[in-house]
Amino acid sequence: MFSDETDKDVWVRKEKEKARLLRKTHWWNNRVAPGVCHYCGRNVGREKLTMDHLVPLSRGGRSTKGNIVAACKECNTNKKYLLPVEWDQYLNSLSEKPTDLI
Repeated sequence: MFSDETDKDVWVRKEKEKARLLRKTHWWNNRVAPGVCHYCGRNVGREKLTMDHLVPLSRGGRSTKGNIVAACKECNTNKKYLLPVEWDQYLNSLSEKPTDLI
């Protein structure tokens, strides 16, 4: 996708700038108004929600309305660079009971 790291760095900077601009829109204000995290469903209040890319920039995601969700800081931090399917697998692994201890 990129010929070198410099191209990727420039692309990531542009995508982050797009995200900053989206954060100033009515669309984003409507997304955070309920104060609910997209991932865990907790109501943390709009001021504690962060902007998260479903498909992270580091994995080729873009700063578009279809790829950005409101997430609590805890979920956003834990999700890191994971794709949605990987994040779901991680969450499911947390709820599984270890059977090798029985």
